[in-house]
Amino acid sequence: MGTPHNEASNGDIAKIVLMPGDPLRAKFIAETYLEDVVQFNTVRNMFGYTGMYRGKRISVMGSGMGMPSMGIYSYELYTMYGVESIIRIGSAGALLDDLNCMDVVLAMSASTNSNYASQYKLPGVIAPTADFDLLKTAFDEAGKLGVRVKAGNVLSSDTFYSDDTSANDAWHKMGVMCVEMESAALYLNAQRLGKKALCILTISDHIYKKEELDAKQRQIGFTNMMEIALNTAINFAD
Repeated sequence: MGTPHNEASNGDIAKIVLMPGDPLRAKFIAETYLEDVVQFNTVRNMFGYTGMYRGKRISVMGSGMGMPSMGIYSYELYTMYGVESIIRIGSAGALLDDLNCMDVVLAMSASTNSNYASQYKLPGVIAPTADFDLLKTAFDEAGKLGVRVKAGNVLSSDTFYSDDTSANDAWHKMGVMCVEMESAALYLNAQRLGKKALCILTISDHIYKKEELDAKQRQIGFTNMMEIALNTAINFAD
């Protein structure tokens, strides 16, 4: 089988995939949580693994940074590898005052400054939205783990370094919780293809409080988010 971006063969990938942006985070999850792990992709160092977690078959694969990269990998997983559900597990910059570093956010919806949805030629503006079953399950699993999570609207931005210095203030005014760079593309792909998607985020920095985690903390320090995602995934696994 295979694509220009994924060397996996048919059957190598589970029905549900966890997708961190960083492929090294995918490697960490596979080595830390999964048993009987098989690596199915090394193309462009976008590592992908399949293994067992609590008796269920789970895959984990990096998505890269930004909506074009997430768009490619999630589309191929959904359409060419039989994947039914994708849970993005990523980092985000907080916009609201009541969020702090290491807080966990469930993205109910993903506002965006991207033009990604224009390809669908809709006669209006679509709201990229999470699958409710995944969202509700993740909320419940977080409670079982004793992890307090917040759910709401996030921003998927095409720019990390923006020339518009007032943009964050505008989103903050509308109650958008945090900013990241991939969820809208994932949600739109899932909605278009009749699949399931959810984004779980850990706050890695704060836009206004000037708090931030270092690269190592971002790579391996998001265990609450990882465990929520894994415990959610087994409810939708093979």
